[in-house]
Amino acid sequence: MSDIDSSYLKHLSHMQPQLYWLDADPLEPEPHATLIGETTTDLCIVGAGYTGLWTALLAKEKNPERNVVIIEQLETGAGASGRNGGFCSYSLTHGFMNGYSRFKDEMAIIERLGRENLEAIEATIKKYGIDCQFELTGEISVANEEWQMEDLIEIANLRNSFGDSVQILSKEEMQARVHSPISVGGLWDPDGTALIDPARLVWGLEQACIKSGVVIYENTSALWLERASKGIIVHTPYGTVYAQKVALATNIYRSLIRRAKKYVVPVYDFQLVTEPLTPEQMASIGWKNREGLSEAGNQFHYYRLTKDNEILWGGYDAIYNFRGKVRHEYETSAETYAHLAQAFLETFPQLKGIKFTHGWGGAIDTCSRFTQFWGKAYRGKVAYVMGYTGLGVGASRFGAQVMLDLLDGEDNERTRLSMVKKKPLPFPPEPFKFIFIRLTQWSLNKSDQNQGKRNLWLKFLDFFGLGFDS
Repeated sequence: MSDIDSSYLKHLSHMQPQLYWLDADPLEPEPHATLIGETTTDLCIVGAGYTGLWTALLAKEKNPERNVVIIEQLETGAGASGRNGGFCSYSLTHGFMNGYSRFKDEMAIIERLGRENLEAIEATIKKYGIDCQFELTGEISVANEEWQMEDLIEIANLRNSFGDSVQILSKEEMQARVHSPISVGGLWDPDGTALIDPARLVWGLEQACIKSGVVIYENTSALWLERASKGIIVHTPYGTVYAQKVALATNIYRSLIRRAKKYVVPVYDFQLVTEPLTPEQMASIGWKNREGLSEAGNQFHYYRLTKDNEILWGGYDAIYNFRGKVRHEYETSAETYAHLAQAFLETFPQLKGIKFTHGWGGAIDTCSRFTQFWGKAYRGKVAYVMGYTGLGVGASRFGAQVMLDLLDGEDNERTRLSMVKKKPLPFPPEPFKFIFIRLTQWSLNKSDQNQGKRNLWLKFLDFFGLGFDS
């Protein structure tokens, strides 16, 4: 930690390496039983995160008579669904520009579907009475460098030409909203992002599924699939599921479809949460409208207020470990916590002395195009979706809806999208994968330090349509 000012480390003295969202929450449900023996169902869903739960709920809403079973290797929401920052975005493509660079001709449709998807999430939360502290706060992309403002102006003009209503904020307007001495402006999207409690959204969807008749088994790993005369057999450690169709919602965990593995890698994202701010501290930073905030650089921090006026601060480092292992011990990183604390206090120096109470990390499944992708196997009886790259809170509902469409053989506006039909470019094998990712991350960091100018490596990726830009 030679580049970290040791004065920042004292702010971590009270930090516990545990997930903030699960800390003594009275709404946390009782665990579900492990599958023992055999069961038969119309639809078996592997994975009880957002994607799996949305798939189950949408399947029951479409056909209440359909039998649906979910099996989860740990507990409901144990992966990225329960440990993210709670930014529920309308974007289905990891931001407008990422989608525009890949699906330009479809972007008007994708934008509309993304808005409809966010509206449907809000409607579902109201319908089922899900207490997840849904706040349609909007989001500001914050420029901390002048070159970032030039990019934001270009993005705003393009987005508004597609019917959005985003607004450029000057330095004075930005600092009137959130008092940070390093901000030089921003891009304000008033209705494209909601903030939620991610764990409570998981639990609320879980309860909605159960009330709809879905059966959930926890601590039940899916080991392998076997083709049967009338469907698919899902083998687990202590039992089997005989299903007509199977939906794989495993995110970054081991896919049961071997050919899908080459498209995704796990990167670890980390977050800190402060102690609750006093009224004086809140006055010192402004932030009266509680917008979600994210920086406009290639490598960026995101931050938000919780219901109790703590600040959640995360991002910047996306750590890839050699061979892409997903392990519990990777979910804490002292060096990353120190970097996060320093960046936080450079953004809000008026909060010097504040303590961080929680710190944690988790694996995100990313792919070379930074958006989710879909696939089918076993002659259409198995479908999967992967690759959300950190914006899965909102996009997971759309991912689930499309996966269900594919299983049901639907031909509609969603399934006809090229982003649904086409796969991303696969990652190379190790050790080239490790070198590829680390070189890209180094180049993005250098780009941020050089007025956004992209080096030969990034230009090479752009030429082949990889377009890593965040």
